[in-house]
Amino acid sequence: MFDGILGYIFGGLVIGLLARMVKPGADAMGWIMTILLGILGAFAGGWAAGNFGLGRAMTWVVAIGAAILLLFLFEAARKKKA
Repeated sequence: MFDGILGYIFGGLVIGLLARMVKPGADAMGWIMTILLGILGAFAGGWAAGNFGLGRAMTWVVAIGAAILLLFLFEAARKKKA
């Protein structure tokens, strides 16, 4: 169980960092938000892979894409708040 949690945290960090590198513009968020964003993207990628029969490489692509979408949504919600 502990390996699975650490795997999601590390994978979330990698996916979150890749999403932040791909998305244009500055994102004012810390490491914890980046990891959470990546974990949510990983869950979305895993869900899509399971439901649509995608391979392992496409799971990563979908996860990064979902994290980028979440970045845009986070940014939009943050701007509305301010």
